[in-house]
Amino acid sequence: MQLTLEFGGGLELLCDSVKIHNVDVDLPAETQKLTMKHLLPWVRSNLIKERPEMFIKGDTVRPGVLVLVNDCDWELSGQLDTTLEDKDVVVFISTLHGG
Repeated sequence: MQLTLEFGGGLELLCDSVKIHNVDVDLPAETQKLTMKHLLPWVRSNLIKERPEMFIKGDTVRPGVLVLVNDCDWELSGQLDTTLEDKDVVVFISTLHGG
């Protein structure tokens, strides 16, 4: 499944300072659909190069990380249960930063 993943607000630093990633994610063998619950561990294993604890806490994103799926807050679409489709755009933005 082709997805575009974008990182902002400092999270791109965890991915070798690359903000936009066009990726191909395989569907989990036991399911017919890809959800955010499946995508987050994939991101951790394949894109996050350092300090994964700044992105993931447990099985979800850390508090302070805004997640948008096709410009819609994932809290409105089911969070971890949000179903992803081919060509979707998922954006991760850290709202926590120094000043």
